[in-house]
Amino acid sequence: MKVKPLFKTTYFKFFSVSNDTDLELPFVTDGINAGFPSPATDFLDATIDLNKHLIKNPSTTFIAVTSGTSMIGAGINDNDLLIIDKSLEPTNGAIAVCVIDNEFTLKRLKVERKQVYLMPENPEFKPIKITEYQDFEIWGILTYSIKHHKH
Repeated sequence: MKVKPLFKTTYFKFFSVSNDTDLELPFVTDGINAGFPSPATDFLDATIDLNKHLIKNPSTTFIAVTSGTSMIGAGINDNDLLIIDKSLEPTNGAIAVCVIDNEFTLKRLKVERKQVYLMPENPEFKPIKITEYQDFEIWGILTYSIKHHKH
């Protein structure tokens, strides 16, 4: 997968993606036990190409690096990678990248009686009620988040 920097905002760095390259990685299909240790597999069963697995619509998919903690309850932390598809229809409960008055934010969509709320997943942040006076756009829907683990 090739990524090309597009632009940076206060909370996100956006990249376009190209999956015109193949990268077959070893893939353990039996799973890895996160409880008690189990016997190691002597060989890897298959390969997986993350380009094909994670990106269904390359022309409308972008990657962003997160900044902030408003979505930690959804498992999205600072510096995680987000895979965002602009072609997907927004639905109630989806996590979306939205633009409010020219500022990007990542929140869970909540629709109640034709009213849209942007819900954080951290009690330290308040929901955002979208009003008719705001410039508002749902820019894309989160399809995957990739954790950034520090060693």
